[in-house]
Amino acid sequence: MKPRLRALFSPTNLRHRFEEWRYGTFDPQAALGKRGEQVAAVELRRKGLRVIAESESDRAGEIDLIAMDVRGRTLVFVEVKTLATRRPGHPADRVDENKQARISRAALRYLKRKKMLGIACRFDVIAVWWPTDEARPTKIEHYEAAFESTIDYSFY
Repeated sequence: MKPRLRALFSPTNLRHRFEEWRYGTFDPQAALGKRGEQVAAVELRRKGLRVIAESESDRAGEIDLIAMDVRGRTLVFVEVKTLATRRPGHPADRVDENKQARISRAALRYLKRKKMLGIACRFDVIAVWWPTDEARPTKIEHYEAAFESTIDYSFY
């Protein structure tokens, strides 16, 4: 077998190509926030969740990712925060009370629009560290049930 073909069909390359096919990939030319969302979607798929919507928005606000946890029968609203610097600080710190309120309102409107008000929901945050000089993120952290809905008398 030629060296180029041998490298193409090496176990490492085949595993990498299989993972890209199964979980998805990201566009390296996209904006930083979009790349962070794409990497977060891959991470959710690796954990067994089904991503059902990306960048869902209406007048109440935007939800970065919406996924379904089939095992727990839970709808997951995910906020992705990407940090492009090596300076200290945590991307998830940027999900303050105002942001949580906007996400909660947008989630309630999504549930009403899709007629899914009785489904169990949770709000997750995925923090991505992606320095500008790196081709891939250096660190990804997924916080399940990171915050509760801020809407009074909500159904979730």
